[in-house]
Amino acid sequence: MFELFGLSAGSQMVLAFFGLMALRVPVAFALGLSAMYAMWRIGFGFDLAGDLIATGITKYSLLAIPFFILAGTLMGSLGIAERMIRFFRVLIGSTPGGMGVVGTVVCLFWGAVSGSGPASVAAIGPMIIKGMEEDGYPRTYAAGLVCTGAALSIVIPPSIGLVIYGVIAETSISRLFIAAIVPGLVMGLAMLAVLPLANRAGAPAHSPALAALAPIPDAARPYGRRLWSAFRDSFWGLMTPVVILGGIYSGIFTPTEAALVATVYALAVGGLIYRTLNLRGLYDALADAAASSAVVMLVVAYASLFGWVVTVEDLVGSYSAALLGISGNEWVVLAVIMAILLVAGMFMDPVTVMFVSLPIFLPVMRELGWDPVWFGVVVMVNLAIGLITPPVGINLYVAANVTRLPIERIARGALPFLGASLLGLVVIAAVPGLSLSLARLLN
Repeated sequence: MFELFGLSAGSQMVLAFFGLMALRVPVAFALGLSAMYAMWRIGFGFDLAGDLIATGITKYSLLAIPFFILAGTLMGSLGIAERMIRFFRVLIGSTPGGMGVVGTVVCLFWGAVSGSGPASVAAIGPMIIKGMEEDGYPRTYAAGLVCTGAALSIVIPPSIGLVIYGVIAETSISRLFIAAIVPGLVMGLAMLAVLPLANRAGAPAHSPALAALAPIPDAARPYGRRLWSAFRDSFWGLMTPVVILGGIYSGIFTPTEAALVATVYALAVGGLIYRTLNLRGLYDALADAAASSAVVMLVVAYASLFGWVVTVEDLVGSYSAALLGISGNEWVVLAVIMAILLVAGMFMDPVTVMFVSLPIFLPVMRELGWDPVWFGVVVMVNLAIGLITPPVGINLYVAANVTRLPIERIARGALPFLGASLLGLVVIAAVPGLSLSLARLLN
């Protein structure tokens, strides 16, 4: 049937991929099967597939993925996350917005630890949602905030998404990390601006942060003494982003090495300082991290086959030429790319979207003279929004599992934050200086 339309093997592969996705075939296998079909159509033997897969996953920078996932898993299971939340609750829990402000700040802070959106929802979601609910926020609204804030984990460094983008685009991962800091904060401020909307649903305007998460010791003590106690208790957890990002930006270690440092640091804090590490907990953390890493790396492995066919069939040249032919205005082209990413994010996870779309978008980026670091940040913000957009917003499904609420209700609760995130995306795309100023200053 495909031959009747004169489609190349590469275009047939793309259609086959989306067809398999529609049949709910797992993403990794949809990539692999469609790519192997195209290889058969082209006339290459399947014995080449093994070499291509090995070449695709044996990249040094990709080692950062499993270790950052493991570090985030350990910090969530060893009580480090709980201590962080307790500190921020004491610090800003009595401000207008109460636990909503605390939840937003913790999500941003945890993004500098985890690097994975779904993992962040699982690690800090139950505690934040419980605290916000007891503080007067609707449960669906609290779940929407956590989903959105956790999605920023793939924007705020150290981001697994930025690591993968850096590998595909052959761009400095350190520069990407630096460039993503200010845009991540902009997205956080956009979330804070939406918090007053929850007052209509019953959240008090001046919340005292009611009993949430874990009891604050000696609540009757002066604020300064309570803050110092909470800070001292959470100090080593709060130092995690300082150790990771400080080491990267100072040149002590690379982003890949930072992932291993973060893992060792989490083990040291949990085992030697907080003494919450035990063999059972370590086994569970390793098992969870291995399962999450395997999903990502399987996509990376089969995406190498997909990418090889894209290159051999010159889909990059034909598709990117078509994209450039839409308009001579670079802002129109950028708007089309962003729209494609937003729609793709509604149906696929960020890793898959990058491997499928970036080979086409990167030549367009180079042709128009865009900075690859700025473009990487814009792509990552787009994909972060995809984590909270149905029908396949992964964060929504994790939050549904945590709260036992239908995904439709959580999606409605996330709508105000989705609107704020889209506005933040427009600002970040329209003002490249937000992404590039800090990177230029530190380089």
